[in-house]
Parts: sequence; C-alpha cells; structure tokens
Amino acid sequence: MSLLRLLVEHPLADGEPLVHTLDASLTKGEIVDRVEAEATKLNVGAGQPAPIVADGVDALIAMFACWRAGAIFVPINPRQPRAVIDDTVRSMSSLAPPPGSAIVQWTSGTTGRPKPVTRTHDGYLEIIDRVLEPLRAKPGSRTGPPSPNLIPVSMALNAGIYNALFGLRAGAPLVMMDGFDTSNFVTLVGRHQIRSTVLAPAAMAMLSDDTSIESLAPLRYVRSITAPLSLFQARRFTARFGVTVLNGYGQAETGEVIGWTAADAKQHPGKLGAVGRPHPGVEIRIDDPDGDRVGELLVKPPSTAVDLAPDRLTADGFVRTGDLARVDDDGFVWLEGRLSDLINRGGLKVYPEEVEEVLVATPGVREAAVVGAPDERLGEVPVAFVAGETDSDLEAVCRRHLVPYKVPVRFEWVDRLPRSETGKVLRRELAARL
Repeated sequence: MSLLRLLVEHPLADGEPLVHTLDASLTKGEIVDRVEAEATKLNVGAGQPAPIVADGVDALIAMFACWRAGAIFVPINPRQPRAVIDDTVRSMSSLAPPPGSAIVQWTSGTTGRPKPVTRTHDGYLEIIDRVLEPLRAKPGSRTGPPSPNLIPVSMALNAGIYNALFGLRAGAPLVMMDGFDTSNFVTLVGRHQIRSTVLAPAAMAMLSDDTSIESLAPLRYVRSITAPLSLFQARRFTARFGVTVLNGYGQAETGEVIGWTAADAKQHPGKLGAVGRPHPGVEIRIDDPDGDRVGELLVKPPSTAVDLAPDRLTADGFVRTGDLARVDDDGFVWLEGRLSDLINRGGLKVYPEEVEEVLVATPGVREAAVVGAPDERLGEVPVAFVAGETDSDLEAVCRRHLVPYKVPVRFEWVDRLPRSETGKVLRRELAARL
C-alpha cells in the first residue's frame, strides 16, 4: 500500500490537531490541504526522484506531496553546505529507482562515500510494523488514544522520517522540532506529557550538560538513535534524569532489526548497554566467532532495501552488517564495534569502543575515538584522538583498566571529532591524519 494512506486514513478527524510545533498546531485537514497544494507544484514525473530541501513540518508535507504525485521522496538536509546540496541534486539524474519506490535515503558514510538506498512503500511499512506490532495493546488490556510521538531529529534523516511515519501508523499525533534545543525539548515533553521518545547520543549529552534543567518528567524511556551510544553516556543520562535509556540496532539497508520492549526493560535492567533482542521475524547469527563469542553480526529481516549489493548477502540470504557483536545466553545482542575499525596489533584484537569507554569516563574528556595507525613491526597500533581538558595521565588511566596491548601508543588532542550529520564519528578522516 502507499504510505500516503498513513496520513489520509489516520484515525483523527479532519478538525483535530495532528501536528504540533513549539508555536502552533495544524489539524489533519490543514495538513491534507497543504499536501494537495504542494503536490500540484511538483515539477517531476510519476516514478521519478524528487529532491526536497526542507525540514520539520515543511519536509513532512513535501514527503506526502511526493507520494500524492506518484514521485519518490529524496530528502536533503537544508543545513548542509550549498555545494553538497547542489551535488546531491545533480546526482539524482543518474538514479534509476525500481517501480513502486517511496524514498531514497543515504547510508551514513562513516567508512566511505554515502550510498543511496531505495525503499518501496510496502518495504518501509514492513519495517515499521515489525517494531510496532509487539508494542500494540494486548486484547483485554486497558487502552486509550496514543500519546503524541515527539520527533526531536531532522526530517531530512531516516530517523526523523521513520519516527514520523511510525507515529502516524500507530494513530498518534506528531510533535515536531525544528532543530534540537534543550529548552524547547523540555517544554514540549512537559506540554504534551511525553513518556517515551527517541534521542541521538549528542542530544542526550546536551541535556546532561545543561545545568538549568531540573527534570524531564514525565519522560520515562528514551530510545537511542542515529549513532552508537556509549555506556558511559547512557549511565550518565539515567543518573541525571532517572530516565531509562534503550539502545536499538538497524541499518539503512535493513531497517531496525534489534531492539527493546518495555517488558524487557523491566525484566532485564542489568542488560543496559545491549542493543536488545531481535524483533519478530528477524533471524540473526554471529559469523566466525572468536573465543569471546565475538564475530560479524549477520541478520535476516523479512525485507531489505531493493538495491542491496549482492556481496552483502550470504548464500542463505543473511545480510553482512560489517558490525562485530556477541549474543549472550538470554539472547541480547552486544555490539563490539565495526569490523573495519578492528585494530589488529600483531595478531591481538583491539576494539576501539572498549578503549574509548575508558577515555570518556575520565573527568574532563569530552569525547574520544581510537583508530589504527600503520606500524612496521606490528602491522598497526591504536592511537587515540581526544577532545576536552583533563589533568589526568591518560596512558596511566588506560593501563589501570586495559590489558597492555590495548593501550594507545599516543594521544592526539583535537578541538572536536569529525562527525557525519547523524553524529557518527568519521574514523576515515582521523585515520587520514595518521
């Protein structure tokens, strides 16, 4: 079915508020009227990609307008430099999306140039339903209207699009932010009585650092999105606000395949740091595990992106994620880093995230990233890039908490780490400096 139906068949009446912002509210009827008007202005044929440079409510309306016109929504972040926007728009002419496509999104580009990933209407709906179905009320349980779904992330990113469509699929109104601001976030949480939402790790760090915030009530759960969340930041956020932080796992090519339910959060509080357990219909396995049960995570969701590269698939249909992970006895998945980031120090494995956890737990260290540097004798050795100010001897700190071969051979101080627009550290840029 077309994703346009999530709007036109939404259970709210035309006169009821469907989208809230900090300063205004729009009814379902007003949103539908704006979608119809924008669809007539689109200068693109049916089945063709339509690059849209917009965010917030404007991006939401443009997305549905594309589908109303039969076009394919291609979101472009207006906060990108003009040259990047122009290059992205020009690249659209070379795309040939398959019939029935709904959205063209981009991979994060942490290890290379971002690549386009095409989603069909039915495929995207399946991604939403595999997460939503376990959360739906059980027969006989107390029900009520769904609480508003807060979208504190750009609609130019997959996380924004997914959570907006997720909320509409659940029959909920949307609360949208135009750029993340800690004060506005607190205001919207309180105004709309938000008990559960999503946040990027960078947003959680901003909230934890804002000393003017006394409480995030009634917020109880936050799902981490867009970038890996360190255990240090998760514990810090929970200690500061009493809010449970839940990880999840997915890729642009697969959608979310592993995550948490509220029941798991209550029954397994000691699993903080895991990304959860596979969603219904998702199979996983660990390829070539070592003695610690760590190997490449392979996943087999009910559907994947239609343009998934053949070399990403195993003979039996599992997707090679490129991520290292282990699965514990209770079925919870723990990420250990990217396979491409693994540092082989003379045959000994160094997982950068393990070293980074030690560094960011040091008072004064704001962020850290560890990459491999070429070494004539050992092949490669770990080097740490650190941002912040501290009086601590970082080498001594690492030696107290890590085996000797995992201790970085040197520490490079930087003002900040290079990151993608989703907040992921661009390790390739750090490696290039070496």
